[in-house]
Amino acid sequence: MTDASRHQTVTPYLLYEDAGAAIRWLTRAFGFRERLRFTDEHDVVTHAELELGHGGLVMIGHPGGGYRSPGRLGARTAITHVYVDDVTAHFERARAAGARITREPADEAYGDRRYDCEDLEGHAWSFAEVLEDVPAEQWGATSA
Repeated sequence: MTDASRHQTVTPYLLYEDAGAAIRWLTRAFGFRERLRFTDEHDVVTHAELELGHGGLVMIGHPGGGYRSPGRLGARTAITHVYVDDVTAHFERARAAGARITREPADEAYGDRRYDCEDLEGHAWSFAEVLEDVPAEQWGATSA
């Protein structure tokens, strides 16, 4: 295994009509910490990176005038799934900040406790906490 292959990760890159407002909201509602920000000559956030916990990263950007957020389009194209330490406390924080809750916290057969919501521009998020490690075969899945 090479050094590069040990450090491969998947990082969501979410586009927002108002990335600056999204950053303010995501840090307040979901507990992200802003790591860096690039702005253009009009002070529009064109790229930012937000951290959660140790190693969790989401990139945020503004793609330009032709883009429309999921909320404006009325369509969902993806869900960003995030594991947190205390999903109940996270749920309360997100709800208090105005997240649109689409699924209340519930225990899942696969061992997680999870809730779903949408952010201020309609991006779908799923937050979960691992309660127990349940073998895939016990909840109807197969392992590769």
